[in-house]
Amino acid sequence: MIPIAKPFITEEEAQAAYDTILTGWITQGPRVQEFEEKFAAYTGAKYAVAVSNCTTALHLSMIVSGIGPGDEVICPSMSYIATANSIKYVGATPVFAEVQPDTYNLDPVDVGKRITKRTKAILLVHQIGMPADIDAFQELCNRHSLKLIEDAACAAGSAYKGKKVGSHSELVCFSFHPRKVISTGDGGMITTNRQDYYERLKLLRQHGMSVNDRVRHESDRVIFEDHVEIGYNYRMTDIQAAVGIKQLEKLDWIVEERRKIAAAYNQAFKGIASIRLPEEKEGYFSNFQSYSIYLKHTAPVDRNTLMQHLLDKGIATRRGIMNTHRETAYKNYMPGVSLPVSEDLQENSIMLPLYVPMKAEDIEYVIDCFTHEILAVADTDKALV
Repeated sequence: MIPIAKPFITEEEAQAAYDTILTGWITQGPRVQEFEEKFAAYTGAKYAVAVSNCTTALHLSMIVSGIGPGDEVICPSMSYIATANSIKYVGATPVFAEVQPDTYNLDPVDVGKRITKRTKAILLVHQIGMPADIDAFQELCNRHSLKLIEDAACAAGSAYKGKKVGSHSELVCFSFHPRKVISTGDGGMITTNRQDYYERLKLLRQHGMSVNDRVRHESDRVIFEDHVEIGYNYRMTDIQAAVGIKQLEKLDWIVEERRKIAAAYNQAFKGIASIRLPEEKEGYFSNFQSYSIYLKHTAPVDRNTLMQHLLDKGIATRRGIMNTHRETAYKNYMPGVSLPVSEDLQENSIMLPLYVPMKAEDIEYVIDCFTHEILAVADTDKALV
């Protein structure tokens, strides 16, 4: 079986975790601080705050942005459900907007139409690693006095107009889940250029504790902590951070290798008229966290049948990105939502295997099997090629 994805974890990461365990400091401590400093430097942000996962990163970003009951936050429905959930966690209302069919990212024109007096923020997702148009949304937020929060769960290593994703906005949230480009098993990171956000985020992730365990441990004077506000247990462990440090060292190489695989797919499929390939516009640099193909309505096989045929041949695939408004938790809570572009993309997109290292013969096998299936009726319909 060729999997849809798998993390690139080596003996270096295992040794780093082992060494950290032997220090006796296995919760949030010196390795977490080191990981934060190195991740901030990598992205070009002033600060980085490590947390337990990207969902908690989004939740804390909502809190420090002052978003709460009665507020609206515009976001894509076409995203993992955690995007909308983070808005609900603070009692606000997610307002779903359409995406652009060529990038799967929020459409700024449609977002602009959905801004009301209750709108407090835009939650911008860099879907499957392709950067969204950050400048367009910053301009929209500035014009309407809104907060901009970036959901960069899939975008570690991606870049927008020459700068790594993570340094453009006040709050940018990353994921280190195993499906992402680098992984710590699970985990997340928030980057920010605002010191006030940085200080409060550190409080909130550890029960609102005024002095963390590492500082008390390293001090040569007795220190007593205070819990200055209601916080959360959203800490990252030092074991995870030790793995993350090693992963970060390889991130640019991993992205380079992923882009080679995506380029091989693009080259092989570029002549097939019944599909639409990922589009990377000038100034946009994707880490290709996933490789998604859209099947046009002229395709000789429907998406679900294609997925089954590929699975029968030992190739795992995934459907198009979910639409949150179509999930039970939201369609009952928000009935009547209609997003034709997002729904069409979900129903007619397929993600192909992409991971590092991926054997050349496996890449060719995926290409051959996909091409055979998508051109199954080529002899009777020459217009498809």
